[in-house]
Amino acid sequence: MATDPLAARTVTALTKGSASMPPVGRERFIADVVVTCDEADSVHGPGVVDIEDGRICWVGPKADAPEACTTMSVNDIGGLLMPGLVNSHCHTPMTLVRGVGDGLPLQRWLTEAMWPREGRMTSEDAWWGMALGSAEMLQRGVTTTCEMYLFEESVVDAAHQSGARLVMTPVVISESSRGLQDRITDLVEFHARHHDPAGRTSVGIAAHSAYDLGVGPVAELAELARSLDATLHLHLAETQEESAVLEERFGRSITGILHDHGVFGGRVLAAHCVWVGPADIELMAEDDVAVAHCPVSNMKLGAGIAPLVDLRAAGVTVGYGTDGPASNDSLDLWEEVKIAPLLARVRALDSTVVTAAQTLAMATCGGAAAVGLDDTGSLTTGNAADMIRIDLDQSTFVPVTDTDDLIAHLAWSGSARKVTDVWVAGKPIVVRGNIQTVDMERALAQVQERARRLAG
Repeated sequence: MATDPLAARTVTALTKGSASMPPVGRERFIADVVVTCDEADSVHGPGVVDIEDGRICWVGPKADAPEACTTMSVNDIGGLLMPGLVNSHCHTPMTLVRGVGDGLPLQRWLTEAMWPREGRMTSEDAWWGMALGSAEMLQRGVTTTCEMYLFEESVVDAAHQSGARLVMTPVVISESSRGLQDRITDLVEFHARHHDPAGRTSVGIAAHSAYDLGVGPVAELAELARSLDATLHLHLAETQEESAVLEERFGRSITGILHDHGVFGGRVLAAHCVWVGPADIELMAEDDVAVAHCPVSNMKLGAGIAPLVDLRAAGVTVGYGTDGPASNDSLDLWEEVKIAPLLARVRALDSTVVTAAQTLAMATCGGAAAVGLDDTGSLTTGNAADMIRIDLDQSTFVPVTDTDDLIAHLAWSGSARKVTDVWVAGKPIVVRGNIQTVDMERALAQVQERARRLAG
């Protein structure tokens, strides 16, 4: 529910339907193809997914499906059914500053374009920015997003209203009006209120970066995350220059510095990791640090190309992230699905290094693992029924002579335009391309109006 009267009025104005409807009963979905993204990369054509109370209770070939009971709702949907995509690193309320500061390098982009406008942002602004961005992602097949942002109450509320699954990591930055200890108290209370692994909201802790906060505060926040059994989310080695002062002081790479200070002792999600070398990757693998790979954002800001192949070869868990809509500028994770392996192949001068199946996995089960979720990201018995339908009646999916063809078409030609329907925990959120929970016309108007004010 909303946390204040203003937010309550906002929710009433925005909501078309209800993302908080009671769990559906037992349902069967029959598709021409079911791509599971499970450990075996199973593909069933035609395939069946049975769900009960929002969770998958059976998945497999149609020919092997158990007999449908008389109370089961049967949906012959055709097309391709697959897990919803997972955006492992985003700052979605930045829909309010989309496109601002285009062409600036990271540090100038932050200090000259982003932070001045974000400094004028209110909790209501953030609510509308998150609502619009969450709807945008859902329409593109992203069912889970991992958010690093302030205004965490507004972000949680807006995501809940949209129906998305959310990993919320409230961020600590050096410019916060509250001291570190006060902010830590806030985070502990926020975690107690909203962390609900059995529902659609999980809560972690975000330390913006060592170059912003300093090593000591990042280490303290890492300890807090461990005490809460929560994921620590931070920016790491995004640009070549960002941590030069710290690296000169400690005589180590920033990755080595954080390792030495115990930052990597728990569940850690490191965003970007463009400038990590072999020794850094070895430490990250040793400490089981997961990576949110954001190639489109890295390219737009001229940050570089992350060593995806080396990270994967070392056993590092990798998911894809769009980053914020101001540095991408799209929230379309399908762009990462295609561009990430293409960049990796160019970097390695080897067309075999990242396969179609592997890039799909990083957008689904890999992303779920990276953000600390073990019950989504694949169509597997017991998992949440977070699913998307892809329209196969398009030229880019023809011809198909075997399963490999189909997976290749999905990886190289899959796009938001082909997503027709989306379910989160078995609930229909997008139906025939139309989001059921968000008044898009009103959300667009609100973000436009508020963006003008933030521009000053």
